[in-house]
Amino acid sequence: MHPTEPGAHTDPENLDALLRLCTDLAVNAASQTALRRAEQTNLETETKSSVSDLVTEFDRAAEDYIRDRLANERPGDGVIGEEGDDVPHSSGLTWIVDPIDGTTNFVFGLPAWGCSVAVTRGSEILAGAIHIPTTNETYSAAIGRGATRNGTSIRTTNRSSLETSLVATGFSYDADHRAEQGVTVARLLPKVRDIRRSGSAAYDLCCVAAGTVDAYYEQHLSIWDIAAGVLIAREAGARVEFAPNTATANLTIVASTPAIFELLRSVVSLP
Repeated sequence: MHPTEPGAHTDPENLDALLRLCTDLAVNAASQTALRRAEQTNLETETKSSVSDLVTEFDRAAEDYIRDRLANERPGDGVIGEEGDDVPHSSGLTWIVDPIDGTTNFVFGLPAWGCSVAVTRGSEILAGAIHIPTTNETYSAAIGRGATRNGTSIRTTNRSSLETSLVATGFSYDADHRAEQGVTVARLLPKVRDIRRSGSAAYDLCCVAAGTVDAYYEQHLSIWDIAAGVLIAREAGARVEFAPNTATANLTIVASTPAIFELLRSVVSLP
């Protein structure tokens, strides 16, 4: 998915409405989840792809809330979500939803988790929002309009040296993939200022957008992990690429200030 500048086909009023809905869904789903989590002392978890890949009733409830609202308010639109089956579109628009990005953080009481909602037309990401309830931060963007945090414009850093760059990354739930990622980190670490790992791809992309890190890369992601964050980071001035760009799973992403992108990409081996 490589967004382009909006053309005549993108109705400004409709884009406003899509951005408002993205934001409302992300804020409400994440806020409700945080309130319910605070009331529950014993959190039951299940696993998915591995023993470290957690899912909770909260993930499912948050996605059900978003799906129900979309079914009522946008009945012709499609949905791709982490916890449910894909819904095909008849309108040309598809919503990409991660109800809790950073579920392990959510379970263990760490702050970097949130809800990510994006809407696309074909390969074009039109609007997206990510809400981090623990810090009360809402990151959002619409194509061609820049990115904001709590309504204030944000921009990436202007870092031009990889060796002084702070780089975020994350790790797969699969043990073999983690071993590969460990090799990549070992190759990169001597070449940068330092490495950070928040535990949420969505949040890491927001950090690139806001300039709190200079770059982010990760392998073995799914489209719901990154869709909203890709647009937010790009609209804040980052260069962002992921591959395979026609797939929904097993993705590798690199996002950074433009000046260091190619060097970072060569070190982490973006396909």
